[in-house]
Amino acid sequence: MGTVKRLRKKYEGPSHPWEAERLEEERQLKKEYGLKNKKEIWKIASKLKGIKTQAKNLIADRSEQARKEEASLLEKLSNLGILKEGSTLDNVLEINVGQLMARRLQSMAMTKGLARSSRQARQMISHGHITINNNKTSIPSYLVKVSEEASIEYSPNSKFKDPEHPELVIVKKEDINKIDVKALPAKEKVEAPKEEATGEKVEQPKGEAVEKPATPETKTEEIKQ
Repeated sequence: MGTVKRLRKKYEGPSHPWEAERLEEERQLKKEYGLKNKKEIWKIASKLKGIKTQAKNLIADRSEQARKEEASLLEKLSNLGILKEGSTLDNVLEINVGQLMARRLQSMAMTKGLARSSRQARQMISHGHITINNNKTSIPSYLVKVSEEASIEYSPNSKFKDPEHPELVIVKKEDINKIDVKALPAKEKVEAPKEEATGEKVEQPKGEAVEKPATPETKTEEIKQ
C-alpha cells in the first residue's frame, strides 16, 4: 500500500483571527447567512482573494493572452450574478465576501421563498429537498448561476411541495398590515368624574346617602354589635 497523502486545505485562515473588528464581521456574516462555522467564511474569502489576485495580475499584464483571460474572468463573474455586464477589472477589486455569500444555494433558496430561514434552507439542501435543473444538490455553498435561478425548486418527492406543510406556514407582514384598524371594536371610553376633570367639587343630591367603602375598623365594630 502506498502512503496516504494528507488532503490539502482549499482555504486559508485569517492571519490575525482574534482582531475585534474581524470577529464582529464574521459573527454578523455567520448570523445573516446561517453558516455552520467560520470555515465557510474563510473558504469564500480565500476564493475571493484568488479572484482579486488574478485581476491584479491581469491589470499589470496587457498581453493578448491576458485580455482573453480578462474576458473569461468577467464573463464568469457576470454569469454568477456578482458583476453586471460591461464591468471592468477595477470592479472585480471592489467585490466583497457578502456578494459571494448571497449567491450560495443556501441563500438563494431562502431568497426564492423555499425556506423560512437560512438555517432551514441549509437543512433542506443537505437532506436533498432542493434541486437545480431537476438535479439534487446537497451542497449549501454551491454558487448559483443567473441562468439557474429559475430552476431552483423542491425535489419531486419532497414533503415541502405541500404549501400547507407546517414548516412553511408563515404569517407575512403584508397580511398583518392589511388589517383595517378602524374596523376593530373601539374601546369604551370611561369618563372621568367632573371633580377630577375640572377641579370643581361635585355636590351629592340631598336625601341620597353615599356609601363609603368598608374599612377594617368598621368591620370590627359591626362584628361586636
